[in-house]
Amino acid sequence: MYRYVTQRLLLAVPVLLGILLATFALARWIPGDPCRAALGEHATEAICKDYIHRHGLDLPVPVQFGIYIKEVFQGDLGDSIRMNRPVITIMLERLPMTVELSLAALFVAVLVGIPLGIISAVRHNSFADVFTMIGANIGVSMPVFWLGLMLAYVFALLLRDTPLALPPSGRLTSGLTLPPLTETWSFEPTGVAAGVVQFLSNLYLFNALITGRWAILLDAFRHLLLPAVALGTIPLALIARITRSSLLEVLGLDYVRTARAKGLREWPVVMKHALRNALLPVVTVIGLSFGGLLSGAVLTETIFGLPGVGRILYDSITARDYTVVQAFTLVIAVGFVVINLITDLSYAWLDPRIRLS
Repeated sequence: MYRYVTQRLLLAVPVLLGILLATFALARWIPGDPCRAALGEHATEAICKDYIHRHGLDLPVPVQFGIYIKEVFQGDLGDSIRMNRPVITIMLERLPMTVELSLAALFVAVLVGIPLGIISAVRHNSFADVFTMIGANIGVSMPVFWLGLMLAYVFALLLRDTPLALPPSGRLTSGLTLPPLTETWSFEPTGVAAGVVQFLSNLYLFNALITGRWAILLDAFRHLLLPAVALGTIPLALIARITRSSLLEVLGLDYVRTARAKGLREWPVVMKHALRNALLPVVTVIGLSFGGLLSGAVLTETIFGLPGVGRILYDSITARDYTVVQAFTLVIAVGFVVINLITDLSYAWLDPRIRLS
């Protein structure tokens, strides 16, 4: 097991370097000037020449890439060209929102998708099966931006002043604030620990839960509900369909028929014998879905006014803010590698016949 994990981590290094190289080159090949994108009408020829020289953009691309890789290995992701702030600081402010939203959307998708898939497989060709699969097809077909707007319209306008009303934007109601963990616990960490604490502080649900701020926890949950449903609908539909097809295949195998012949009731046969073996493709879809949610929440964050990675990444691409684009691409790529590794390790737990070597 340890050997397998080590090999996978070592193989991930050239993958990450390749992703960085591609991002680095593409960002500089895109037509446009970062100086004029940042300064607009105030960008004169002299100002832009000094601007480009100050940020090292007049060096050959291979030299820039070498300098950047050296800084990355030293733990420095550079400063934002547009905002003139350390990228790590921006990341600690923005990334927790996207992680929290992605986890919430995945939780909704798994919590609803797997039971729907199980019901469809057990009640094959029944009304419940047909209804569920029609709903799954509709869920896959609905664009996130349309669904987000419809959810906001229904729950924020049509159901306004009712117990079902939900806020359409933001992370907290105006007037509510959530102090960082350092203020609650009265300590000042340094170095890497300070970054970790700041990251955890910006996970509002986690922060409010462990500090016992129940009113803020409920408010943050209500603000996160609509974006999570909008973002998680497509993964939910995919998980339901994969669960159904995989479970149908397993339910037709000999050992399941043997379990039924021994007199076991249907639901113990399904839940204890069939479902675990049917979960391998489902786990794969869940892992890929989380990676996709982490990197593709830009529309959801824009619709619901959430300060996450998606919006700032879009703004950085249009403004030619190379350092921000490169840093967030690297983080998302590392997230994909870790998620795929966890998914592969879960196979051995789900199916003891699988040996990792």
